[in-house]
Amino acid sequence: MKPEPLLRALADGKPHSGEDLARALGVTRAAVWKQVAKLAQFGLDVNASPGIGYRLARRIDLLDAESLRGDLPVNVAARIARLEVFTELGSTNRHLLDCDPPSPGTLDVCIAEYQTAGRGRRGRRWTTPLGGGLCLSVAWRFADVPLQLSALTLATGVVVRRVIERVSGVRIALKWPNDLVWDERKLGGILLELQGEAQGGCHVVTGIGLNVALPPRSLAALSDWPRGAVDLQSASGGGALPARAALAAALIEGLADLFSSYAAAGFSAYRADWREADYLQGRRITIDDAAGPVSGIALGIDGDGALLLETEAGERRRVISGDVSVRAAT
Repeated sequence: MKPEPLLRALADGKPHSGEDLARALGVTRAAVWKQVAKLAQFGLDVNASPGIGYRLARRIDLLDAESLRGDLPVNVAARIARLEVFTELGSTNRHLLDCDPPSPGTLDVCIAEYQTAGRGRRGRRWTTPLGGGLCLSVAWRFADVPLQLSALTLATGVVVRRVIERVSGVRIALKWPNDLVWDERKLGGILLELQGEAQGGCHVVTGIGLNVALPPRSLAALSDWPRGAVDLQSASGGGALPARAALAAALIEGLADLFSSYAAAGFSAYRADWREADYLQGRRITIDDAAGPVSGIALGIDGDGALLLETEAGERRRVISGDVSVRAAT
């Protein structure tokens, strides 16, 4: 027995007796018990009460590929070549990189309810309980490498920011080059990976990891930022959030528009929004790159999405890659 049938049965957050579950799923009560243990491995709290049965500590709105495709505008759905939703997957980015690139003009989408090998920048591990976040990756094939490919991560951040504000009302900041920030805490991140093609184009995969509604103990272990991580539910004041499916559909629509126009339009359509949301602007920061750490004041970004830095020695630098940390005020 796989865990998906039991997960769907318990997703409503209501109690279900072991006997009723075994009968509905056509298995033994022992098989149910074994799959309850599997759900715990997904980071879910499953309460077991004698005489009452099993229930999840919180309701989960599970994602479904067919329903999600139906939630997309017709013109967007027509551009989605592959849309897959997995209960468990190593990495949505890795899955799409291992697949053939999508046909020109179409987007591949992969979503995982739970990732066993989710990654951030520099290989950092990123894992959230099943159903508590959104792990979504999209793949696109560019016939020719766009001139401002290095700014595509920033443009993706703008798209995510627009979607979050429209769907939930939460207004976030963007930390160069790939972090989503609310109230000095990390809400999520973006990971762009690409593979060059012999004919000159490239296969680009962009992954988005977003904390939606997580138990406090999961948030505490999710980020090494000074103030830690935050989820969308907390950022919205703890009220009811729109379904994750609505958030996922809006992100897919925004990313389809971004990728289909980026080769021609570049970063210009996103630059002003990014500058408005710039979390680092005016802050004292340290950049750790291959040449070693350098500190100074962040001066914003240039037209190609590079970070501008005034070093402590008064030198102005243009930074195109590196790991950025904010220095405490002195």
